[in-house]
Amino acid sequence: MCRKHKDGFRRHQKRRRDFLTFFTIFSKVIVIPEIETSSLMFTINNREAFLLFPIFNIGNYLQLASEISEQMTPLTVAKFGGSALGLEGAMIPQIVDRIKQLQQESKVVTVFSAPLIEYNSKIISMTDMAIYVGRSYASSTPVEIEVLREIYERISSKYLDSHRRHEFLDTLDNFYRQVIISLKQAAENRRFVDVIRSRTLAYSGEVTMSYLMDYVMQSIGLKSSHVLIEKWPIITDDNFEAANFMVQESKHYADHLIDLIDHSDVVSMGGFIGKTVDGLETTYERGGSDRTAVDIAILLHDHYDVKIDFEKDSAVLSADPRIVKEELEYIQHLSYNEAKLAGMFGMKILDPIAIKEIDDNNLDIPIVITDMVKPNGNITMIKKKPPVLEQANPIKIVTGKRNCAMVRIESTASSHLVASLQLDRQYHDFVKLSPYLIDDTEMTRLLFLDADYVRRHERYIRAYCPKTEIVYGRGVVTLIGDEMWRVPKIASTASSTVSEHDLNILNLDAQEETSRILIVVEDKETNVADAVRAIHSTRMKIHGLK
Repeated sequence: MCRKHKDGFRRHQKRRRDFLTFFTIFSKVIVIPEIETSSLMFTINNREAFLLFPIFNIGNYLQLASEISEQMTPLTVAKFGGSALGLEGAMIPQIVDRIKQLQQESKVVTVFSAPLIEYNSKIISMTDMAIYVGRSYASSTPVEIEVLREIYERISSKYLDSHRRHEFLDTLDNFYRQVIISLKQAAENRRFVDVIRSRTLAYSGEVTMSYLMDYVMQSIGLKSSHVLIEKWPIITDDNFEAANFMVQESKHYADHLIDLIDHSDVVSMGGFIGKTVDGLETTYERGGSDRTAVDIAILLHDHYDVKIDFEKDSAVLSADPRIVKEELEYIQHLSYNEAKLAGMFGMKILDPIAIKEIDDNNLDIPIVITDMVKPNGNITMIKKKPPVLEQANPIKIVTGKRNCAMVRIESTASSHLVASLQLDRQYHDFVKLSPYLIDDTEMTRLLFLDADYVRRHERYIRAYCPKTEIVYGRGVVTLIGDEMWRVPKIASTASSTVSEHDLNILNLDAQEETSRILIVVEDKETNVADAVRAIHSTRMKIHGLK
């Protein structure tokens, strides 16, 4: 395409984006046929105003509105985690090949996690490495910090040409200085927390990796760019170590990203990291790069035809292949609800909070789980309402979760505790089970999926009811599928299957029209894994009951 036509195309794209943004911002748009000037009337805070179009006829804009969803530029937000990158970036050539495939069909925004590193004969992420270094400084037992820099020097020497390596090393010097300053502050304050922690993780992990991957892509001829940390589009609150995405504020900072997309084929960005409105670095909780990919898609859905692609070592299977070896089935379709439940109860598909953020914004953005090694093979498509396949097994996934805790509390007090957890602390890693009565008092059972969280916050939990009982050492096996409720006797069949394997069921929760059946067992030895294998082996038998 010649330059003249390219410029015209970009202006046309911008006009479509501006028009769609207008309809997104203003809730009421009315055509005024009496007015000869091209105009629209809209309301802001219940006051009417006119938007004039001095160049284009109003009919053109209305026609553009009807065509805009079909003409929007396709965009794939592709997330590559630490395991996808491999030890010290060993899988970078495969990642580049995959990006080349993606950019043939759409614009691409890549989201990168921190790489993996071998330290003291263990393979860990650079995030964990940076946390270890930071805590050592806070405890006045500092360890060698060159490790936070050297991995990027080694990767750059392997994959960058000399010119781009020189540019990257200048950037690395600047980032490394930020890390050193933050570690000195940790030593002075004897605390590795808040923005000190976030800044250290950002400049020794995801941000650095995103800059490096841009230079890698440029070195092999891709038209790529990277998001500058100074113009970061992910704006969060100031909960520095468990930040919450702020959609409207982030939209004010999206222009830099949009401009990069319009002028590049591929844009590189770091996951896990956010910034406050006043420019301080924040981090999501673990698994936060999943959220970054989703948040970018939320920001851009008004401007592009967006889908999200999580590149992993396999599409979604009916159980964890490390536990179940036989009769595993690739799952073609999942609903948001099913994927969220699977993530909550132990299946590492994607962060459940990421799906919740799409739901909270009332969007339906397609998510694809791709086997990076065989991208044209089995994939899993996740949508708000996927197709219901008549022959598909209604039990899509059987998964297990260890290290859980059961909290028994009066129902009145539990409602206040739940509200505080969800609204004040933005904590959702628990489920409310069926209530029961003791001496005419209704009690609620809260199954927390992270017993360590309960241990750290026992005093806070008990403050809502002095008679609260907390039981540790619990595991949960979960059957997941939105269509399970149609299968007769499914709960009793699952329960009897577990009992036949001499496993004691402590609790079973299967409410009417549920998408999940929970079986609580004692978390000791191989109980949870044995229960998962037992139930999974009867999936086909239960399917026959449908």
